[in-house]
Amino acid sequence: MRKSWLAATILAACAAATSLPSAAQNTLKMAYALSASSHYGAGAEALAKSLEASTNGKYKVQQFANSALGGEREVIEGLQIGTIDLAIVSTGATLNFVPETGVFDIPFLLRDLQHARTVLDSKIGQDMLAKFPSRGIIALAWGEQGFRHLTNNVRPVKTPADAKGLKIRTTENPIHITAFRQIGILPTPMAWPEVATALQQGTIDGQENPLSVITSAKLSQMQKYLSLTGHVYGPALVLMSANVYEGLSAADKANFDKAGKDSAQAMRAYVDNIEKTGVEQLKKEGMQVSEVDRAAFAAAVEPAYPEYYKKFDKKLIDSIRDTK
Repeated sequence: MRKSWLAATILAACAAATSLPSAAQNTLKMAYALSASSHYGAGAEALAKSLEASTNGKYKVQQFANSALGGEREVIEGLQIGTIDLAIVSTGATLNFVPETGVFDIPFLLRDLQHARTVLDSKIGQDMLAKFPSRGIIALAWGEQGFRHLTNNVRPVKTPADAKGLKIRTTENPIHITAFRQIGILPTPMAWPEVATALQQGTIDGQENPLSVITSAKLSQMQKYLSLTGHVYGPALVLMSANVYEGLSAADKANFDKAGKDSAQAMRAYVDNIEKTGVEQLKKEGMQVSEVDRAAFAAAVEPAYPEYYKKFDKKLIDSIRDTK
């Protein structure tokens, strides 16, 4: 009897220790899929500095870049059970947890960076962040990746016809996959850590990502052609384990909220800079860059919209499109 009581006491103590960092346990694990020199790294560094400053060093952030703690799905599950404290992830990873976040992945729905940021900062975006706590996650802020573009090793792509038949790595995102199939691309869902090897071995012809990823991941070393399709806006999310957040004081919650916003701003600043400099950098690194007939790509994807209306409220899609 005494043994079972002792075991229960130890278990309870362990549970309490994992749910709230004590004064001695104030180093938080933060995970993200890209390198420390990426926009995710910029966001993580800004969060860490903000938090350390606002709490006088009470909380320090240990960064785990390059998927060191697993793929994005595993990272989100880690947030839910409390083995990971903080993360920056793409919406491709949050679809299975908060499906509504996928609406921003609809191709050609968001016109430009200003339109996208206005929507995310509005009630539309903030209402979505409020859906995360019911899944054991706190969404501190919307971060950013920028608009996604196409790269490949086969040929220059300027029109939808040029893209037909290309085997392109995509995220495990059914919204993207539907659009690519509509164009005639052969979408190949693949976890990010596997992409470099697949490109080098020729298992896939190309991939699609924002300039922020294409530059930081040094894809110019593996890909010959870049097409500025701007087909999808890529948000990011700054997330925190509810296990940790709910145990904080009101003052510390406010500090984490501010740190999340500082992280988001750092990502936006990174994207603004790379949008100005990235194309020239990739040209210097040897990539052949093509402008595309964006209207033709948008028209090619248009037949997929009835599918999107089934997945998401048409009023929501229209309200995003109509935001000025």
